[in-house]
Amino acid sequence: MSAPASSADLVAELTADLDERLREADADLVARFPGDVPARQPVHTVYVPADAYDADLVPRWGEEATGAMAEHREVLADLLGVAAVEVLPLVEDKLAREPIEDLRIDFEDGYGNRSDDEEDGHVAAAAAALAASQAAGSAPPFTGIRFKSFEAPTRARGIRTLATFVDGLLSAGGSVEGFVVTFPKVTSVEQVEAMVHASERIEQTLGLDEGALRHEIQVETPQSILGPDGTALVARMIHAGQGRVTALHYGTYDYSAFCGIPAPYQSMEHPVADQAKLVMQAAAAGTGVRLSDGSTNILPLGSAEQVREGYELHTRLIRRSLERGYYQGWDLHPSQLPSRFAATYAFYRENYPAAAERLRNYLGKAGGNVMDEPATARTLADLVVRGLDCGALRPEEVADSTGVTAQTLTDLARPCRA
Repeated sequence: MSAPASSADLVAELTADLDERLREADADLVARFPGDVPARQPVHTVYVPADAYDADLVPRWGEEATGAMAEHREVLADLLGVAAVEVLPLVEDKLAREPIEDLRIDFEDGYGNRSDDEEDGHVAAAAAALAASQAAGSAPPFTGIRFKSFEAPTRARGIRTLATFVDGLLSAGGSVEGFVVTFPKVTSVEQVEAMVHASERIEQTLGLDEGALRHEIQVETPQSILGPDGTALVARMIHAGQGRVTALHYGTYDYSAFCGIPAPYQSMEHPVADQAKLVMQAAAAGTGVRLSDGSTNILPLGSAEQVREGYELHTRLIRRSLERGYYQGWDLHPSQLPSRFAATYAFYRENYPAAAERLRNYLGKAGGNVMDEPATARTLADLVVRGLDCGALRPEEVADSTGVTAQTLTDLARPCRA
């Protein structure tokens, strides 16, 4: 090869050379780390045992949550402080309009072990009920089931529940749009590969489009975090999912128990939980896979003191998760919905004014006392978009404060490599 005649020729020659050398790496980066997805992420997932689910569950939970909020409004107002004036009316509206954002019908730990005939009956009833709620317009925007794991003792029952539920849902006129399967107690990359295989076969048999069945991996065993060779298997699990994995959900109590943490100290904020979630966060970064924290089993029920302690704990844990970039968690009882939305709304409204000002300055190149880089501007926009998605912020106030549309903010918050 002759020497280039000038630096311009050298640049052109090197660029072509590097493009060729890095062609496969470029394609691999886009495939494996495409960036976040623009779709809304729910702020919570509500788990209900399959035998307790019916088509009227969502409005019923909304009514019960509204009643709990009315009864304990002073407690919530005290915990929110000055934010209560703005936040509580928004929460009341949310509970009347959309009390559950994401619902998981549980055939696993929350349901227990039943005879095959009994579980089959609950599968059929729950599938028909979900289809009925979809037809009535009362289903949440996100739904799904959790079935038993692919470990050998429960594998046959798990796949039987998954296949027959999807079949029953479709046969009853239901849809798998917004439907996600929770894949529990994952202990190996091979189980995720098996889940992809099972999903493909179910889609082919039932006439679904390829990729219609999506799943979230429940990280509730240490084997998901640290494999036998010392590597973080959860990262490999995401990519083994071949684009079907939507989220990683931390399982508070199973994970803590596997690690030998005494029952009184099992918590979303225990050091073993933080260590696991930090690994999950790094593994999911840039993949488009979302993160969800776990749950607290301390409910705001009982005496006045117990109610206050339950709400205080729940709001504090939600705030802690949000500050650490975990925008979703689990709720187990209608009484937790007021604190879920109150704590979430307070977080977004508290941080919104500064975020809006910084975004306006950044987009308008107006300067200001904070010199934000593009990466930080993306997270500022993401905070605003999440606040809009859940109802903490109103579109008109965002447009007025930032000077741009919600779509512009979404494009800034969630760019895609592809």
